[in-house]
Amino acid sequence: MTFQLDSRLEADTIPVGDLALSSVLLLNDARFPWFVLVPRVEGVSEITDLSEEHSAQLMQEIRIATKVMLELSKPDKVNVGALGNIVTQLHVHVIGRFRSDPAWPGPVWGFGARTPYPDHAASSLIERAAALFASA
Repeated sequence: MTFQLDSRLEADTIPVGDLALSSVLLLNDARFPWFVLVPRVEGVSEITDLSEEHSAQLMQEIRIATKVMLELSKPDKVNVGALGNIVTQLHVHVIGRFRSDPAWPGPVWGFGARTPYPDHAASSLIERAAALFASA
């Protein structure tokens, strides 16, 4: 069985690249710098569904994504979460938060309407993020 990204994640994100375990996606919402890590393991919905080896690898990749987020966007805080209430395919959110962002200090989920990146801004951001992931 080959890995397939959930159609809702595919519709709401832009691919950045791949780490050893996870695909790295950028949520297409210019209001918040937001990565989504999706382990390429079929049929998992919880972190505890992963093997110990994959769990450790995912934690390392969360650390890498957090480091990239800090360098890329210089946020005041980085939020990390794996909710899966709507999209059950295991995925981890790594979100840069600013005291000035429209949802601060509350959660970003369900806050307002998504604002897609303009094409040129998405391309530039993905290029910078991919370079940071490659060097991390």
